[in-house]
Amino acid sequence: MNTSLSIAADGGLALQAGAPAASVQLRGLCLSYGGQSVLQGLDWALQPGQVIGLLGRNGAGKTSLLESLLGLREPDAGEVKLFGQSVAGLDDGLRSRIGYVPQQSDLFEGFTAGQLLAYFRSFYPRWNEAKVEGLMSRWEVPRDRLIAKLSGGQQQRLSIIRALAHEPDLLVLDEPVASLDPAGRRDFLRELVERVLDRGTTVVFSTHILSDLERVAFNVAFLKEGRIACQAPLEELLDQVRIAVGSPVELQSLQAVHGAQLLRRGALAPGQEQWLLRFTQGAPADARLRALNLEDLFMELS
Repeated sequence: MNTSLSIAADGGLALQAGAPAASVQLRGLCLSYGGQSVLQGLDWALQPGQVIGLLGRNGAGKTSLLESLLGLREPDAGEVKLFGQSVAGLDDGLRSRIGYVPQQSDLFEGFTAGQLLAYFRSFYPRWNEAKVEGLMSRWEVPRDRLIAKLSGGQQQRLSIIRALAHEPDLLVLDEPVASLDPAGRRDFLRELVERVLDRGTTVVFSTHILSDLERVAFNVAFLKEGRIACQAPLEELLDQVRIAVGSPVELQSLQAVHGAQLLRRGALAPGQEQWLLRFTQGAPADARLRALNLEDLFMELS
């Protein structure tokens, strides 16, 4: 019987029987720079076909987390497994199932776009040349121009094409559309939804453009103080999470009656507090409760 780890309602890990093996599994991940802790005992699991939008404030450690996930940065402690295998000893077959778009372009600027794609094609048995040709044409990336002479948006499109060309089972995107205009972002997101997600690819991406997240991220994860503070389907969070205002006694009663999970507590005027509560089956009707949008959630949870 297969088992897997998932994020429980309290933010911890829960073991589920009969579920498919996790595509990504992180346990006890710790990372620091110059004595400054970035990741603190972080646990995280991503299931096949999940699409996760990773949110966090600037400097929260999103890029460090994604690089550690891919084995590009060695953590101080903890373990990372991809497709059930330690990322430190990942074999070539499993590496060929991963696509990655970094925040900063890592393209070979002395190559033309065509030369770069031909070079990478030799490493991937599942390279889809028809997809490459279609995207290069639609996204107007010239094959014969040096990468150094491409615009920032063209370089980012080329990086995305390279990551999608071999039809990966795990796709990691770190601010993948930062250099694209709104039309370019919409086209990329359409490609992600129509082509990638239909294959059951696990996708994790960070972005500061919340409207893009709302279009494609079925799940969101909030990185705060070195840990995943909360992860859940976006629609559920918007339906279940409310800000409650009242006296501590009133809010404790509200929480107890409805079995709500306390996500955050803050003081207001004397005798008044503001709590962020998550209700199991959707928020009840109550004058003390205020709904949140994704931007509100980001401010409260990250």
